[in-house]
Amino acid sequence: MVIIGVLLAGSAVTGGMWYYLTPKYSKVGYQPIQPVAFSHAIHADQLGMDCRYCHNAVEKSWYSNIPASSLCMNCHNQVLKDDPRLALVRESAQNGTPIPWVQIHRVPDFVYFNHSVHVDRGVSCVECHGQINKMDEVYQAKPLSMTFCLDCHRDPAAKLRPLDKITDLNWHPQSEAEQIAFGQKAMEQWRVESLQTCSACHR
Repeated sequence: MVIIGVLLAGSAVTGGMWYYLTPKYSKVGYQPIQPVAFSHAIHADQLGMDCRYCHNAVEKSWYSNIPASSLCMNCHNQVLKDDPRLALVRESAQNGTPIPWVQIHRVPDFVYFNHSVHVDRGVSCVECHGQINKMDEVYQAKPLSMTFCLDCHRDPAAKLRPLDKITDLNWHPQSEAEQIAFGQKAMEQWRVESLQTCSACHR
């Protein structure tokens, strides 16, 4: 009985770790097919568009909005205006019907995450979304797990950057010493708290 119990317990632990500690659970690499082939590499990197032009609610809202098709047409009524790849965008802008984008980055319903709180205190998009400005098709680059969040919450100074570099996804500090000095100063000035209590994220 003891041997059978040990084998069952061992199998359960192995199975649990196999599932919960793999990309299948964390969804790292998840890359659904989108209704329109939008390239962040072209828009954000090659053309140098600021993330906030499209995601204009990110500094004042808990969520990062997906832009309306009418915003796309600000440029595309001149640029590639007859391109068949943008037919759905043109139709959406004319009819007012939203494009059925597939959500990629998602946290559980019991997790409270506020984009503006992070962005307004020096946490760049790249920390959670990866080098999205290099992606032709967006995929989930980070696990967005509790451990992932806590790693940052335990040492936020290491992830902070100047506010004018938030959407400069290629920016890096000149040295580790510079990052430490800036991070500690920013934590004081911006009153960044190293929150690790349950109620910080579970409300």
